[in-house]
Amino acid sequence: MAVNVMDWVNQARSFLMDVQTEAKRVTWPTWKQAVIQTIVALVFVFIIALYLGSVDLALTRAIDYLFTMVN
Repeated sequence: MAVNVMDWVNQARSFLMDVQTEAKRVTWPTWKQAVIQTIVALVFVFIIALYLGSVDLALTRAIDYLFTMVN
């Protein structure tokens, strides 16, 4: 199975030109919008991390308590 290198190069070039065309159509957020959305995402991640950490701690203590009752 022979691969035509020039065909592959032309397909890659066409793909990259299509990507460039589509990138020009994108409505990019302003700097302020990007900063606000980043802060919102970080706050959300922090809240979820606190929640998961507290659930993990509670379950760990509950399991430890159960094991100490069995022994």
